[in-house]
Amino acid sequence: MKQGPFKLASRFRPAAARLNLLLRRCRALLAFGLLMGLCAMPQAAQAKQVLVWLLRDLPPLTIFEGPQKGRGVIDQLMPALIASLPEYEHSILRVNRARGLQMLQEPTFTCDPSLLWSQERTRWIAYSSPSLRIMSNGLAVRRQDREALAPFIQDGEIDLAALLASDGKKLGVVAERSYGQNVDQWLKQAPAQALTAHYGNDALGSLLQMQRLGRLSALLGYWAEIRYQAQQQGIDPAELSFYPIRQTPHYQSLHIGCSDTEEGRQVIARINQTLHTLDLQQLSESYAAWLDTSMRGAYREEIRGFFAAPPQP
Repeated sequence: MKQGPFKLASRFRPAAARLNLLLRRCRALLAFGLLMGLCAMPQAAQAKQVLVWLLRDLPPLTIFEGPQKGRGVIDQLMPALIASLPEYEHSILRVNRARGLQMLQEPTFTCDPSLLWSQERTRWIAYSSPSLRIMSNGLAVRRQDREALAPFIQDGEIDLAALLASDGKKLGVVAERSYGQNVDQWLKQAPAQALTAHYGNDALGSLLQMQRLGRLSALLGYWAEIRYQAQQQGIDPAELSFYPIRQTPHYQSLHIGCSDTEEGRQVIARINQTLHTLDLQQLSESYAAWLDTSMRGAYREEIRGFFAAPPQP
């Protein structure tokens, strides 16, 4: 006896239902397996936290442009620092000094590899142990201006506090830069008319041009940086004289600093471990190559004693 279409469909409905149920179970098992696989993926495949490195154009430490681009002393240190922190994604951000300090004060995950230690800034910066010993800041003066500054010069050093308190003298500085504990304090106490602060990305170059035009009595900065930037501005460094500052050490320690957050402090602890494994004297030799030949001997004696028993900042 033949069965109609309706009866045939009724016979196959239970089988179709069982097949659909089996397919749903298979899909569920497949989805569960994929989920478990994702959970089991190694940490390296997960998204990494981004660590932002703040770099500023600060020859001979970091060099952004010109034939020596990327060959600064800190430029040579950066690959070792980045390699020691593989769990982070590293981003390089070029900033001026003012913007860099602003970011370090914010709750961001940022580090700067070229900072002087400052008691005031320990409230919001976590510092590493010393990474490099450098010559301290001083005053660059044009030859024709040396006579006017002679009353402030004694034994080859300049009395910055007295110079700032005098009338008619104008000192060029890079805005928001730390020049060392004593110098920073004198700058804070100086009359506003005694300072010309520049905030631009090429702050030192602009100040050198102002000095060439006779608008500055002297320029505060690192001699190696001033010599380099003078050449970039078409100024013969031989036209300038450099004077260390009285009542300040001849050398200062450079540090790596990160935002004083839990993540920043963890990174600084790792960086300190890395610094202890590096040949910091060799790094200092790279810095010595940028100094006047007359300054290299004393500098090498300094770093030999310093890295044998590093002092506090």
